[in-house]
Amino acid sequence: MILINFSHPLTDDQQAQVEALSGQTVERVIDAPAHFDHARSFAGQTVELVETCGLTPETWQSASILVNPPALNAIAVTLLAELHGRMGYFPACLRIRPVAGSTPPRYEVAEILDLQAQRDAARQCR
Repeated sequence: MILINFSHPLTDDQQAQVEALSGQTVERVIDAPAHFDHARSFAGQTVELVETCGLTPETWQSASILVNPPALNAIAVTLLAELHGRMGYFPACLRIRPVAGSTPPRYEVAEILDLQAQRDAARQCR
């Protein structure tokens, strides 16, 4: 699987948690931290960000891709729209949470969100 990280660097422990939760091996990590200029359009910056991943249209559509989205909500939702357009479906995304009582603060992978399954289930509510 290709893990595209649009957020803070992932630790070896977090990558191991991803593999345990997904049942797949992380073969490649693409680090593409999202640092946007608030004075510019987020739409254009999102396209630029996704282009830095260096994936071909064929890879976007056929590879097993997992996304760690950026924390800023406006960037995350714009990014998901861009990825859906390139992939043809919503990618699975990581949910990272703080480890309770850890000092200094540490973070762990809480779950893998299957956004496409969420979308498909929501269609039943129409």
